[in-house]
Amino acid sequence: MVDPSAGLEEISIQAMSLVGTPYRYGGNTPDAGFDCSGLVRYVVSRAANVNLPRTTEAMGTRGSALDRSEVASGDLVFFNTTGRTNSHVGIYVGQNRFVHAPSSGGTVRLEDMGKPYWASRYNGARRVVSGAINLPAPATPVPAPAPLVPEPAPLPDDDDPIAAFANR
Repeated sequence: MVDPSAGLEEISIQAMSLVGTPYRYGGNTPDAGFDCSGLVRYVVSRAANVNLPRTTEAMGTRGSALDRSEVASGDLVFFNTTGRTNSHVGIYVGQNRFVHAPSSGGTVRLEDMGKPYWASRYNGARRVVSGAINLPAPATPVPAPAPLVPEPAPLPDDDDPIAAFANR
């Protein structure tokens, strides 16, 4: 089983390794090619042992929703490319980039989310792997632990001649 603390980073690494794989509608393996949801499902399953549904719409209901500022490498990013919410999905890999399987005749590729086409179609992000080490800091501050109160020194043992001598 994959260590969940490495899940998000492993998802990014796996996604990047598939750049250049041919697009194929309904495809869900490197040999057959990938469509967007097939790519995401394949990578997340192998990298984090998480079983996602086959459609982008259903994937958009899994995990936890993220604010744009919380998106970390390995999270899923969703776009409206057909007039439907969450009609396209990719895997965020950091530095405002994501890996996805874009369209017929293309290949799995790395894309800049800041490009006007993607920025105007961005629908949100979801984290489907929990417990990862690269999760953003919580929005609310975590209280500092209470200061440790030193334990009192142990009382000398009357049968210990050194302790009895030291206390004179």
